[in-house]
Amino acid sequence: MVRTSHIFPVLRYRNPRAAIEFLVTGFGFEVHALHEGSDGEVVHAELRLGQNMIMLGGFSTELVASGRTASGGTGGVYVSVRFVDGHYDKAVAAGAKITRPPEDMEYGSREYSCRDIEGYEWSFGTYDPLGEDGKVGDA
Repeated sequence: MVRTSHIFPVLRYRNPRAAIEFLVTGFGFEVHALHEGSDGEVVHAELRLGQNMIMLGGFSTELVASGRTASGGTGGVYVSVRFVDGHYDKAVAAGAKITRPPEDMEYGSREYSCRDIEGYEWSFGTYDPLGEDGKVGDA
């Protein structure tokens, strides 16, 4: 199957610089791009995890005034990872608030859920909806 579309969750944070640090330290993301405004504030960032990417930024006055955004903590993201327990340990050490500890699911995945520093819900598991057998590959 040839993939012709990709989904890039876009998250808005009150403190995007602290969010980036947390996502890198706690969840294993790498900074792909970081764009700052003239005041040094993060305007746009792209963070990679394997072949995947999220984008994030802050709440600009224009964005809030346009009504196109809600307050932080209103979204959720699922990420497939190979080693759930090791990932969980890293997230806990970084200060993630665990909402569901690692558990084996009836459909064969091992998963856990947590909230990041601004309340977004993140779930990590071995289930990969795009994988050939539903499992995370080598990426």
